[in-house]
Amino acid sequence: MLFERFEDSGLSQYSYAVGCPAAGALAIVDPRRDIDVYLDFAAENGLAIEHVLETHIHADFASGARALAETTGAQLHLSAYDEGERYEVAFPHIETRDGDSIEVGSVRLEALHTPGHTPEHLSFLVFDTTRTAEVPELLLSGDFLFVGSLGRPDLLGEDAKRELAHQLYGSVREKLTGLPDGLEVHPGHGAGSMCGAGMSARPLSTLGYERAANPYLDPALDEEAFVEKILGSSPPFPPYYRRMKERNAAGPRILAGLPGGEPIPAARFRELVDQGHVVVDLRDQLAFGMGHVPGSFGIGVDGSLSTWAAWVVPYDTPILFVPPEGPYATVSDAVQRAARALVRVGLDDVRGHLAGGLPAWRQVGLPVAETTLIGPRELHEHLASGHGPTVLDVRSDGEWAGGHIEGAVHIMGGFLADRLADVSDGDRPVAVVCGSGYRSTVASGVLERGGFRRVVNVTGGMRAWRQAGLPVTTS
Repeated sequence: MLFERFEDSGLSQYSYAVGCPAAGALAIVDPRRDIDVYLDFAAENGLAIEHVLETHIHADFASGARALAETTGAQLHLSAYDEGERYEVAFPHIETRDGDSIEVGSVRLEALHTPGHTPEHLSFLVFDTTRTAEVPELLLSGDFLFVGSLGRPDLLGEDAKRELAHQLYGSVREKLTGLPDGLEVHPGHGAGSMCGAGMSARPLSTLGYERAANPYLDPALDEEAFVEKILGSSPPFPPYYRRMKERNAAGPRILAGLPGGEPIPAARFRELVDQGHVVVDLRDQLAFGMGHVPGSFGIGVDGSLSTWAAWVVPYDTPILFVPPEGPYATVSDAVQRAARALVRVGLDDVRGHLAGGLPAWRQVGLPVAETTLIGPRELHEHLASGHGPTVLDVRSDGEWAGGHIEGAVHIMGGFLADRLADVSDGDRPVAVVCGSGYRSTVASGVLERGGFRRVVNVTGGMRAWRQAGLPVTTS
């Protein structure tokens, strides 16, 4: 049996290839939008993609299942349990039910209906029949069972989450019973994803270890205690999840290559900005702070671009990139990586990138905005004087609870655009801090676009603050 995991680190998302080299056949499970990675893998291994499977209608990324099946002629296997639900697949596919098997040469994938994260959720047991046809070797658990956690049950809103939490309890108690401790568990996400709380950074586990260490698999938890525990642990809910589920149910548009490759001269770039195109600046914290196109979002290509673009960039609005400075080969690579990150969350309308980067913009005398950069020690001195800025901490709830700057305002960065009124404190500057400087750069762009004129970005974030030995509070 051939088995391969593909990781999208920006979304902490895993997809899988399961194949039989002797039969020359391959199945792909939960493919992402840019499907060339699977086509290349199949070609390199001399295999044909004959089956495409999905565990559920995804909320956090745009699915490539429909496109991959149409491109390869593979059979598309999707859950039959979406019928009559809020999100229902609207394009042709093979309906797959609990107990159905898919043969890939000597490999068998057997569907388990594991509702709770979503009503239609399937997991797949994988059998290598050359070794044994009776005992599964792997569980592709999707967003049902994570390493150290379970999938959140609140994707369908307040009205449905309690019922889904009860279904999740049933899936844990019924579907996992009888499966061997040695079964490898390969989930759909790892640490960093908001599809569940408290996931481990490890990409795989065993069912035996999860039974021993996963707090939601504790046999002492009765159903009501389980429901309260899982509902009380859900991470913040990204609003774009609803849009993504709608698009995945309808079938994301099939791409004709990656967008954004066209270099646009500075004068034309300015015209497009004036027409309402959104600018995403792909440079780092320091470069963005020292000068950027006014109104830009600063979301570096070397971080969680997919996640933060999905949080803050308007949908259905044309997008332009400002690339990092450097030789064109480097710029081209950065633009391609950025385009991949955006199409994975359904942001397809990238019209091009600024030819020559920001130096070309400066050269023709176009306006440049700057964000003041301040180090932790300097910020501490200003605060100690009693005349310092308002400190805005844009980290997660857990990070905030683990220690923050005394007197700071806490608004998780993804919700900032909707809570700008909670930031302002008269005419004081706003100093934005996160963990390392990436999210504070995103938030600085959101504040500037929201009309804030005295924005200060704290270099190095709370990591640098702690390294400098400066005080934190947990109150």
